[in-house]
Amino acid sequence: MSQAEAGVLSPPPARGRRTTFRATLFRNELLTTFRRWRTLALLAVLAAVPILVGIAVKIETGDGSSTGGGGGGPAFISQITNNGLFLVFTALAATLPFFLPMSIGVIAGDAIAGEANAGTLRYLLVAPAGRTRLLLTKYTTVMTFCLVATLVVALSALAVGAVLFPLGDLTTISGTRITFAEGLGRALLIALVVAASLTGIAALGLFISTLTNSGIAAMATTVGLLITVQILDQIPQLHALQPYFFSHYWLSFADLMREPVYWDDLVKNLGLQALYAAVFGSAAWARFMAKDITA
Repeated sequence: MSQAEAGVLSPPPARGRRTTFRATLFRNELLTTFRRWRTLALLAVLAAVPILVGIAVKIETGDGSSTGGGGGGPAFISQITNNGLFLVFTALAATLPFFLPMSIGVIAGDAIAGEANAGTLRYLLVAPAGRTRLLLTKYTTVMTFCLVATLVVALSALAVGAVLFPLGDLTTISGTRITFAEGLGRALLIALVVAASLTGIAALGLFISTLTNSGIAAMATTVGLLITVQILDQIPQLHALQPYFFSHYWLSFADLMREPVYWDDLVKNLGLQALYAAVFGSAAWARFMAKDITA
């Protein structure tokens, strides 16, 4: 085989090295993030929420009474005693307004600022990493944590629901019956939608992380903005602005338990998250590219 033929058949060495480096950088970021005690503690708290909810419902209904509530959102709790799979939906509805986004805010807020505070950011930017590649790797790592955190809640709730309550065919919000297998499929889809709903707060937290060299300040600011937006979203006089808050359509995942599925608010939620990710992701890139790295 001639050298020319060998060059055609084999990938360019430089491109192969870049691909390998990107994979190695992402793997190292994942390992660094998920090995931290803070991350493990956050996941443990998230896993404990379904356990506490399941035990509370079991104790409350131990005398044969039923929990109150209607058909959607957090009111899934009224169906847990009939089918443990509803604990998955209830746990996600209970953690989504605060616990899940707070965890994401902590991880995203510390992504850049924490490295700067520890004095390791400058070493991460040595060639061939580059600022854009590092920022994309950080955001991908945060989004991976979003998915893992959501699945931790869902799997913990599924395990607790199976232990404490019966499982089987379930009734949707619309009153129709679906099989347990279809219910599991919808639970997985709901978990994916919930993870996607955290895209906006992840981008916002990453942007804030580029504004300071203090990880604690970035985390506190992100969580503070989360709480502020949640409060503003409950004030009736701000109804004209509320559809633009990143948290406004979070609980629209309940529409996946309708028959047929009601897609309007789900599409609005995903579109809004994409908008926040684009705006604050671009702002984070612009700020990070101009940031004076001294640590």
